[in-house]
Amino acid sequence: MSARRPDRDAKAIAHHYDVSNEFYELFLDPLMVYTCAYYRDPDGKLEQAQQDKLDLVCRKLQLRPGESLLDIGCGWGSLAIWASQHYGVRAHGVTLSQAQADYATARIRREGLHDRCRVEHLDYRDLAAELKYDKIAAVGVIEHVGIPNYPAFFGGVRARLKDGGLYLNHGIVHDFHWKFTSQTEFLYRHVFPNGDLAGLSQTLTEMERAGWEIMDVDGLRLHYARTCRHWVERLSARADEARALVGERTYRTWLLYMTCSAVAFENGSIGLYQVLMRKHRDPAVGHAPHTREHLYSERERT
Repeated sequence: MSARRPDRDAKAIAHHYDVSNEFYELFLDPLMVYTCAYYRDPDGKLEQAQQDKLDLVCRKLQLRPGESLLDIGCGWGSLAIWASQHYGVRAHGVTLSQAQADYATARIRREGLHDRCRVEHLDYRDLAAELKYDKIAAVGVIEHVGIPNYPAFFGGVRARLKDGGLYLNHGIVHDFHWKFTSQTEFLYRHVFPNGDLAGLSQTLTEMERAGWEIMDVDGLRLHYARTCRHWVERLSARADEARALVGERTYRTWLLYMTCSAVAFENGSIGLYQVLMRKHRDPAVGHAPHTREHLYSERERT
């Protein structure tokens, strides 16, 4: 895939995410999380699973009150808002979708978080060079970056992270049998014009080459299969409303793509991983060994 241009990226994102906020409200949870949920209860509801996913990301990043968080490709602002509300951070989200930015900004005002949370319609590459953050998350972004652009992407994220900070990358990968088919052409043409998936080992290699130390790798493939099934059920249940909002073609396109995604995650042809990183040889990191205790222990949020 050729090198990306910001104008083409914005157009591709708008193609998918600017269908209408009202359409996505039909099948997403109330927090408008459009990425893999985390089912602590395998038979649990989507709403709780998405809250648990947001909390999982915040715990992995070990967020502390007063820290700064950059959420790249923040969607409708769910992670930035959650982190500000429950972990007391100063969150900054950026998205290439104007519709998402407007939605998130309105919600931030309603929640009274404007003093510590903001979402901008902005390409992360256009952030001021001097801006650096304590923690960074990119949830559901790597799929749009393009494999040839991984070095620039991971290097650019590293340049924006303060010493001692953590970066979490949450994204879809494919297995080694991935190939272009009529199914993938359908996705590229009608759903994700700039989609591009690498394997996990290739992605990890590019992360390390960009100067990252891999701290934790967590496979959530079956969680995403369950998430997609829930989305399909919810959209199907509101089919008439969906058709009225976006028309028969778009309704059927989204229903088909989410159904196929559920099957692909179930059979393992694609997967989902969260990778937690810090700078390799970070001068601000001490010698205390890293554990996962903060993920499993109960603790009060702000």
